Amino acid sequence: MNMSVPPHEELTLIDRELAQLDARRLYLLTRRDWLLRFLQQSGPAAPVVGWGPVATAAPSKEASAPSAQNVLLTLGAVLLAVAALAFTLVSWGSMGIAGRSAVLAAVTAGALGAPVLLLRRGLRSTAEAVAAVGLLLTVLDAYALYAVGMPDADGTGYAAGAATVLAAAWAGYGRALSARPLRIPLPAAVLAAQFPLPLAALAAEGGPLELGWALLATAGLDAALALRVRAAAVPAAVLGAGALLCGAAQSWSAASAAQALAPAALRLAAAALGTAAAWREPRASGAALVGAVAAVVALGGVARPHLEPGWVVVVHLLVAVPLLAAVRVRALPGAVRAGLARAGALVASLAALWALSGAAVALLAPLRVLDEVWAVTNPASEAPGPGGAAAALALLVTAGAAWWLSRALARPEPGVVAVVLAWSGLFTAPVLLGFPVAAVFAAQLAVTGAAGFLALRSPARAAGTAGVVCALTGAAHVSLGALDGRAATFAVWGLLGAACAAGAAYGRAPLWARSLAAVCAVGYATGVLVAVGAVTDLAVVWWALPVLAVPALVAALGPLLGGVRLPAEIAAAVAGVSAVGLSAGRAGTLALVLALAGVICAGAAVRPERRVLGWASGALFVAATWVRLAEAGVAAPETYTLPVTVPALAVGLLRRRAARGESGPDGGAPAVVSSWAAYGPGLAATLLPSLLAAWGDPDWKRPLLLGTAALAVTLAGAHRRLQAPLLLGGATLAAVALHELAPYVVQVAGALPRWVPPALAGVLLLVVGATYERRLRDARRLRDAIGRLG
Repeated sequence: MNMSVPPHEELTLIDRELAQLDARRLYLLTRRDWLLRFLQQSGPAAPVVGWGPVATAAPSKEASAPSAQNVLLTLGAVLLAVAALAFTLVSWGSMGIAGRSAVLAAVTAGALGAPVLLLRRGLRSTAEAVAAVGLLLTVLDAYALYAVGMPDADGTGYAAGAATVLAAAWAGYGRALSARPLRIPLPAAVLAAQFPLPLAALAAEGGPLELGWALLATAGLDAALALRVRAAAVPAAVLGAGALLCGAAQSWSAASAAQALAPAALRLAAAALGTAAAWREPRASGAALVGAVAAVVALGGVARPHLEPGWVVVVHLLVAVPLLAAVRVRALPGAVRAGLARAGALVASLAALWALSGAAVALLAPLRVLDEVWAVTNPASEAPGPGGAAAALALLVTAGAAWWLSRALARPEPGVVAVVLAWSGLFTAPVLLGFPVAAVFAAQLAVTGAAGFLALRSPARAAGTAGVVCALTGAAHVSLGALDGRAATFAVWGLLGAACAAGAAYGRAPLWARSLAAVCAVGYATGVLVAVGAVTDLAVVWWALPVLAVPALVAALGPLLGGVRLPAEIAAAVAGVSAVGLSAGRAGTLALVLALAGVICAGAAVRPERRVLGWASGALFVAATWVRLAEAGVAAPETYTLPVTVPALAVGLLRRRAARGESGPDGGAPAVVSSWAAYGPGLAATLLPSLLAAWGDPDWKRPLLLGTAALAVTLAGAHRRLQAPLLLGGATLAAVALHELAPYVVQVAGALPRWVPPALAGVLLLVVGATYERRLRDARRLRDAIGRLG
């Protein structure tokens, strides 16, 4: 307390400060209420700190104040419009001419003048609603004027004039309010301006062509207006499309070139309009695209009445291809350049699809030969289809355009398209043109060889891959077609095989392409030898003997094949398997083929890098022996296997003992001979044939003796810690046990309910899943234990 100031003066000061605080508090509260209302009208807001504790904005309501206001204003405008319509249609006749004129004039003037006052008071939404009612009243005024003053006038012509007047009046009304513009008058004027010219054309009883010109003229006005009013671009596009449809309908119904000139002029004018729009507006590349397509169709449509459908496509293609050059014309705006180039690409793509449909029919035609191979001595030529020459020319033209586009844009995709289209055109052209069959084969072989050669030399990987695919497709097509005649089969397959061999030997080609060529060469050699067997009229089983020449030749030439050796050998192995399959119909021939295959593998195993083929050679020799014994009706294989097994085991034992005294490489640890190399062949020579015999023996003696022997071998392998006896003996013992238990398992399974096996399987899966990690650890331990065996 300030004791220097008298009490009455201090009381006066306190009262004055309290009054100032009350005034400040009232101002802040008023400001706070206004801010809350503003936030509620603007949408959801963040929490607002207020007087006292922290206050938040009021919870959002289902409808904000502006939304409710707009709904009410719209509803009021609709109700006024309905009332005005009811007055005009129902109550009009009950008033005199003066009263009617006065009522409409007063109401219209009031509706059009009220927005000015409302805008001055800041009631913009209300002004918009009243202005909409006023514009509607002007339409009713025009109708009333026609119904009373000019009932005999042509309705369509009057509507055209009324639309013109209304469009001008609404535009002027909108411009008059430019200081405080409304959103409704100008769009309404644009909408009304769409009708005068089309309605005038209809009133003049013009045809589709006159209507098209009216639509195009209106679209041009809209396009000019769209430079200032963006909303005019939509009607411009719609009416321009309508004009194009009118021109297209007239062009396709034209019976001569003279009749097609007028529709062509309409479409050329539409093309000029679209190009001009893209020239002024960078985002209007679509207008240039549509315009360029319209120009192509216009020029091609003039020639349509005098040409076949296929050549009509070619004419359109020849007109469209120059449009691709727009990508190199930098003087053009970007939108125009993109639109023209895309239009050319679009027309070229459609023409290529049409041509490819005809090419696909020609490519699939040889499939019919599979119904009966070698049905005739020489194949017959196919009759050319309609539009064959046009389809071939279209493919070649689009291929050239795609190749140029690839070079111009420095992109690989058009180059791939060019390769595919060029091959399709050149490959199918002889068939589409109806050439003789010999000329067809010669041309298709040349095209296939050229595609493969260019693919091998192409520096571009994408184009090279496309060339390889085309070459393979062409080779498959010609190979199938050649099956129609014997001479054609040998000639075509021989030439293709030689070409593939040359491609495999071409050192500058990529390794993957050379490997593929080597595989194809082996395949064609196999096919030619099978055809040789078929020509001799021998049984199918004897066809296998000439086929074995293929793996023999590949094995002999192995070191000379270089990088393609492995794929060639894999293909040769497939040919060998095919030979075995061909000879499977007769046991004696099968044994001979297996033995010859074993000789081939043994010859290849002489080389150090192919030592693994020695195992295959031994297996083939053993298989050949047992096939021969089975043919002889041998029931006791042990008579032939035991004399081999005993010396083989003795040799293996001596080899292991001798290896222990030898020093390893560079004087290191002694070399170790694995149990598989020492005892595996000897044990397998007896156990495997005896096991096969035991599975077919219904008696108990052979399984008992074989099981006892297998148990002894297993125990010996476990005692001596040797893998081969342990695993071979254990596997044989398990197989014998399964053979003996199989009848009882079948009997028990038949006696059990059907739900028991699935239940047991489910329980087993649950147990294994629950102990998965432990089982996996045990399996790893078992693998390591077996790996430590000798």
